[in-house]
Amino acid sequence: MTAPKDSKNQFDLFIPLMRDLSLKDQRETMERPFFSLQKRKRLKPIEYKSADGEVTVKVEAMPAYGMATIWDADILIWATSALNRMKAEGRNDVPRTLHVTAYDLLRTIQRDTGGKGYADLKAALDRLATTSIHTSIRRPRKGHDARFSWLDEWGVETDGQGNPVALRIVLSNWVWEGIMNEKAVLTMHPDYFQISGGLERIIYRIARKHAGDQDDGWTCRVSLLHEKSGSDSAPKEFARMLRKIVEANDLPEYDMAYTTAGDGSQAVRFIRRSVVERLQVQAELEVETATRARREREDRRAVELDGLMEPWTKRRVVRDDH
Repeated sequence: MTAPKDSKNQFDLFIPLMRDLSLKDQRETMERPFFSLQKRKRLKPIEYKSADGEVTVKVEAMPAYGMATIWDADILIWATSALNRMKAEGRNDVPRTLHVTAYDLLRTIQRDTGGKGYADLKAALDRLATTSIHTSIRRPRKGHDARFSWLDEWGVETDGQGNPVALRIVLSNWVWEGIMNEKAVLTMHPDYFQISGGLERIIYRIARKHAGDQDDGWTCRVSLLHEKSGSDSAPKEFARMLRKIVEANDLPEYDMAYTTAGDGSQAVRFIRRSVVERLQVQAELEVETATRARREREDRRAVELDGLMEPWTKRRVVRDDH
């Protein structure tokens, strides 16, 4: 799939605020380690390989900018949500180039709109444009690995007098193709941008991808969560940080609890709160139904006993009369 060519001045493509959009993210980037989980500059590469060896991810940073962070990925979520809206509206020319004012973008991803917010936005766009990703995720359908950055370019559009008018953000073709795939995006909880911690964010993304609405939820070994997160913390430190998240249990949508995996290792079970509530209601209804059935059986038994006792009662009355 090849993206359409984009005019440099398509200001009719200004994107609506996020409050008007359903929050979407790409499945492929939700369960694998693609982003730094820390706000300090990360230069150490992320290197991941799935247990079966089929999926590999390597993320490398340019020293001048550092690796794109999971907070920088909010810009990609904004873009995914916006383009998904265009697809839903039946547009045939969904672009790779998006135009938005810096103020509106900061508002939609719920960031500070003061001077620091604009400086942080510029730094985020630089990291998204310079971070290099090499992955085999789409190898089965593409026949080869891919190497790309999140953004092909970004810049500032100006009017005739040189005044800033909008940001021009050009998604890489790899990102754009993922958004265009009909089954490649998932709806995110609207409170996602409120999650402050990097580890909390990736744990939510992993849970959203795997647990979904399954009645039984999803169980994942702590060691596998460590691998999927891309955290550069030692296993012991990762386990300590994860325990705090599980004990707090305040991520959007999902309840978390420790359990034991089939191999005896420690694991975390994720289950959607709406599923828990539905199962609780179902259990209460089952108890109520069972209680009603028991009472009906008791009532029938009482009637039957009354019927059996009636002849004896009549005989006694007759004897008393004589």
